[in-house]
Amino acid sequence: METIPQIRPVIQARGLRRTFVGRRGVVEAVAGIDLVVAEGAIFGLLGPNGAGKTTTLRMLATLLPPTAGEAEVAGANLRRDPRSVRRRIGYVGQQGGADHSISGRSELVFQGLLYGMTRREAERRSAELLVAFELTTCADRRTETWSGGQRRRLDVALGLVHRPALLFLDEPTTGLDPQSRARMWEEVRRLRDQGTTIFLTTHYLEEADALCDRLAIVDHGRIVSEGSPAELKREIAGDVVTISVAGNSEAAAALLRDQAFVRGQEAIDAGGDSLRVFVDQGRSAVPKIFRILDSGGVDVRGVSMSSPSLDDVFLRRTGRSLRDEAS
Repeated sequence: METIPQIRPVIQARGLRRTFVGRRGVVEAVAGIDLVVAEGAIFGLLGPNGAGKTTTLRMLATLLPPTAGEAEVAGANLRRDPRSVRRRIGYVGQQGGADHSISGRSELVFQGLLYGMTRREAERRSAELLVAFELTTCADRRTETWSGGQRRRLDVALGLVHRPALLFLDEPTTGLDPQSRARMWEEVRRLRDQGTTIFLTTHYLEEADALCDRLAIVDHGRIVSEGSPAELKREIAGDVVTISVAGNSEAAAALLRDQAFVRGQEAIDAGGDSLRVFVDQGRSAVPKIFRILDSGGVDVRGVSMSSPSLDDVFLRRTGRSLRDEAS
């Protein structure tokens, strides 16, 4: 009988918590997170700013000690052996870490030396990364002259100098233009295909959907949903009908609430004029919606239909739109 290869977890976290003491008392930034990240995958934490994503990542990368909980990261215990964790991971923060007063090549060589390489080894590795990230044409200029996309690719290259098994990326495309963001997505996929496990945080719905093999949606320091993007969207079967009405949407919600063909509904904004309705078949549901609202005296200004999105998953789990939270 053929043996099915077992996928090893590169991260296993249990009950990970982090609290901070502020002027108003104790703030719980991460409220007991359990995670398993498979080797060779792109795993994402998706959620609004302030949800606890960066705090979770910084704990797993040994930059913040957990208040409670345990984790194994890249085969080492996070609490008992953080030095081994640091040797085996790469980390790219939101702000990057490059010195803009020196050249990109010098920065990469210096990073290699910090990890114990000989100068020859560091120069060879730097040359490889400059080619891989298409930075050779600007490699010997000070990075203050580089574009934002080039500097962000250099940040990732710096995190890869020592060939880590696991790379942490905190909001890797924040501030990039669409072209640079698409280029970064290509680089992240290429790293995954070459065997590097990627753990990233993002508040961009499209980024999580396009990149992640698996993701966890985080809100107020807790995981509210986890799975592949396709699995999460399958939680909301059928179609999503968005209705705009004259005045408050509460009257429309009341008319549709007990209809057999309606699986659920959410107001897009409390007290606003728009409503999302979840139905099995949008094409047959839309005419029914028009008839019911018209007979109830609700003036419909617009209707649109779409497949469920990750934002719909967030909305169903939290009662808020992630697009609104991120804007």
